[in-house]
Amino acid sequence: MSVDSRNSPTRPAASYSDRLELELEGSIETDSGRRPGVIAGGILLAVAVVLTAMNLRPAITSIGPLLAEMRADFGASALWASVLTTLPGLCFAGAGLAAPLLSRRFGIGAAIASALAVLTAGLVLRVVDGPLVVLGGTLVATAGIALVNVLIPVVIKDSFPARVGLMTGIYTAALQGGGALGSSVSPPMEGVLGGWRPALGSWAVLAAVALVTWLIAARGTGRVTRTTDAAAGGRSLMRSRLAWIVTLFFGLQSFIAYIVMGWLPQVYLDAGVSKGEAGLLLGLMSLIAVPISLIIPPIAARQGSQSRWIVGLGLFGLAGMFGLLLAPAASPLLWSVLIGIGMSVFSLALTVIALRARTGADTARLSGMAQGFGYLLAAVGPFAFGLLHDATGGWTVSLVLLIVVMVVQMAFGALAGRRRFV
Repeated sequence: MSVDSRNSPTRPAASYSDRLELELEGSIETDSGRRPGVIAGGILLAVAVVLTAMNLRPAITSIGPLLAEMRADFGASALWASVLTTLPGLCFAGAGLAAPLLSRRFGIGAAIASALAVLTAGLVLRVVDGPLVVLGGTLVATAGIALVNVLIPVVIKDSFPARVGLMTGIYTAALQGGGALGSSVSPPMEGVLGGWRPALGSWAVLAAVALVTWLIAARGTGRVTRTTDAAAGGRSLMRSRLAWIVTLFFGLQSFIAYIVMGWLPQVYLDAGVSKGEAGLLLGLMSLIAVPISLIIPPIAARQGSQSRWIVGLGLFGLAGMFGLLLAPAASPLLWSVLIGIGMSVFSLALTVIALRARTGADTARLSGMAQGFGYLLAAVGPFAFGLLHDATGGWTVSLVLLIVVMVVQMAFGALAGRRRFV
């Protein structure tokens, strides 16, 4: 782990702008042809980032509301449905680990464009045939999403170095908004378009728009379309203690999010909450993350440490978890709001990935490691939560597991938020 020698006590205190310039020095030194700040045409690139982010969840969240119709159409088993809903997490892990290699091989602009093309093709493929093709198309689509998940933080780090927090917040808000859009719009689209196939396939249009916008925005911009030769030497972060701390922080918050998205409605249903209300409460959690993602990351990124923000959001989530454990039906709206605030730490997890690396190349490696291993850990969450429920016949032990994991996540988040570099 590298040591930041510029924090020496013999050095006079620097202004924020000076500290920012010094923090970005490693990135500038690896490519003397680059200028700090936003690239020319940065507004269009920002739009491309937002459109891309909006495509990173609908492919997944659009399935849930239409799953019953899909199973009825195919006569598919519960095992098929379980595989379909488990694929994204596993694919995020595998494809995420490959993203840094692909960006070094082909350039980050080409890698993201290819990933969006793969996503578009997968969204079309999965609605043209039977249950195996749906699984294959979903695998293809989520592979494209996984690559973009890892690489967009690199674009933010390289192209918006003075606005890492702001752009990460906007990106995360668009991502959360896209997820809410996928789950809420797909059912009415099924009625308007005449079936689940056109309803799911129509999301390919949004992906194609993002692809075209990305190609226009990234064309001729060296900072986006290539990585530096000096930084692409393949330095591994596997022996970096800080990299593993960031990875565990990201993985544990994803572990919690996957459980909440997969099981919270059932917990509420068993507590006597109606099906419609349970669905609305889950959607509320995603919507809460949107304004928080726009406000907190820019503020936190301007500070030397993000630890207090991470722990603060975690305390809200912890309060909601205890409420869910002790009296789930007493105030489900309050518990959902508190848990939603706690889950908003996702935006800070992405911000930390960008802030804990000096260069775009190291950001790619850290992002690939954190999201690759992190989503692999997250995939275990829903399985373990459900297994404990089946073994005990209730939700108490499962919710205690969730509380313990959240406390551990806060601890690793506090360590990850301190101003250091991999």
